[in-house]
Amino acid sequence: MHPLALITILTFLVTLGFILWRPRNVNEAIPATIGALIIILCGTVTVSNLIEITQTISDAAITIISTIVMAIVLESFGFFNWVAEKLAEAAKGSGIRLFWYVNLLCFLMTLLFNNDGSILITTPILIMLLNNMGLKNHQKIPYLLSGGLIATASSAPIGVSNIVNLIALKIVDMSLYSQAAMMFVPSTLGLLLLVGLLFVYFKKSLPKTVPMKVTGMSLSSYHPIKQNSLQKTKKNRDKFMRNVLLFVIVVRASLFLASYLSIPLSVMAVLGSLVLLCWRWAYLKIPPTDMIKKIPWYIIVFAFSMYVLIFGLTNIGLTEWLIATMSPMVKGSLLNTSVLMGVLLSILSNIFNNHPALMVGTITLTNMGLDPLSLKVAYLANVIGSDIGALLLPMGTLATLMWMHILKKGKIKFSWWQYIKVTLVVIPPTVLFTLVILYYWVTWLF
Repeated sequence: MHPLALITILTFLVTLGFILWRPRNVNEAIPATIGALIIILCGTVTVSNLIEITQTISDAAITIISTIVMAIVLESFGFFNWVAEKLAEAAKGSGIRLFWYVNLLCFLMTLLFNNDGSILITTPILIMLLNNMGLKNHQKIPYLLSGGLIATASSAPIGVSNIVNLIALKIVDMSLYSQAAMMFVPSTLGLLLLVGLLFVYFKKSLPKTVPMKVTGMSLSSYHPIKQNSLQKTKKNRDKFMRNVLLFVIVVRASLFLASYLSIPLSVMAVLGSLVLLCWRWAYLKIPPTDMIKKIPWYIIVFAFSMYVLIFGLTNIGLTEWLIATMSPMVKGSLLNTSVLMGVLLSILSNIFNNHPALMVGTITLTNMGLDPLSLKVAYLANVIGSDIGALLLPMGTLATLMWMHILKKGKIKFSWWQYIKVTLVVIPPTVLFTLVILYYWVTWLF
């Protein structure tokens, strides 16, 4: 093996190991950046590669950051705690009804924001809600685990819910509109199967009854909007929150319109976040300057650095090997393309994490010489593997690792083995079902 190739591979593996290990909770962007710098200094990645990477991830990164800004503004409004209150009210004292509403909430949060944001928003709120309900540790797990799995897997239906999906969309030159048209139905059916399997698995553990009223969720500190003279009553506060939700839905819909009209997604996302920032400034007197500290800028650094690492592997021949291995298998039929690529990405995601796995898989596809329809099906199968199949092991996605960390911080006892015992039962059938449905759906469409 050429020394340069050996250095590149070792750098990638060591970097990935540190990202998953995260000693002393070091931010994952730090080892990724160090690894990328080593790859650049070795000469595996050229200046022209860096320019190409910047052009590829810029629109996706700006879109995701703008979405996170919207989530931060909503948190300032007390929106998410208001949602938790409504969740408890809607359950009407039924533990089973609460299970379905929790999963619906996590699904919608990911569609409205993104998978990482959904995990960061919903998990602490659910822990607080379940604690206030007085549930025991084993009674909390069905809600938290199912919510975490659904929140992460729900990035599959639309590309804008995951920064890696957005980057991959640009690589295969596929619009957000086309992706949703081909993917929303199969992946949503897959999510319904997943939540159904989770319900069957946890049915005996779910409490039959839960408190209809919760305490500690309606404090003024959680709802600063109530301090405004225009929002004195609960009725007015509810109306305000619904208006905010409607605005977020409109912004989300505008992304599809932008994609259809070939307008950069980042333009609509930035406009939406700016309007919300001004809205907050007017009602809460909070200037937008706090976003400088609150925005997780490391996401851009992480995505860029990981892409440098993947480009390094590509330049030493990784994609050529994958092309030689996979081409004969995926060119047989669309069903083969869907199932084999989805299973491959599921395996790669659980070994290497879904971020680099989807990047490698997508770059490989673009060099296989597939016809346009096969390329799109293969890409969508990759997304299913990286967004749903990656959930088999906790290290398959960064969102799951964050979820485990939040549980530990919230003093919820839950081990990796307990996680795997559940996912081994529910994830494989969900992935295979979704990949097959994808084939039949696309065949019906075209």
